[in-house]
Amino acid sequence: MTGCMACDLIAGRATLPGGSIARTEHWVVEHCVGPLPVGTLLVKPTRHVLHVRDLTDAEAAELGPLLRDTARVVDELASPTAEQVYTCLWSHNGSDPVHIHYVVQPVTRELLDELGSGPRQQAALFDRGERPDPAAMEEFATRARALFGVRTTDLA
Repeated sequence: MTGCMACDLIAGRATLPGGSIARTEHWVVEHCVGPLPVGTLLVKPTRHVLHVRDLTDAEAAELGPLLRDTARVVDELASPTAEQVYTCLWSHNGSDPVHIHYVVQPVTRELLDELGSGPRQQAALFDRGERPDPAAMEEFATRARALFGVRTTDLA
């Protein structure tokens, strides 16, 4: 769908530092382009989907294992500084539902001490508006791609 940032990134109509990290038949893993830390990955359906309830059985079957694998990759690459890896569903731009995506974010003690936890931390990072360095995103994506290895079916 043209005009959807998630779809535009998947289709290559928008710049994505590091490119696609992993793909299954129905999902793609990419580095987050928003103001979250380097190492924050997104897991999103390749099809434009606004609600989890609208996932097909095949999409739903792939989601759990891929979300788990993505959290494992983030945890491994962010260690030893990450104390936790958040996985949360985002699906709005303002008050409008948009392409669903799961945010898989490494959380460090430094971030917890400075900004708090959970949604407060993510909101504070968005309020700050500092985007990660594209070169660091690309480097993380390269390392993550290697860890996904044979788990992927079609890397872009």
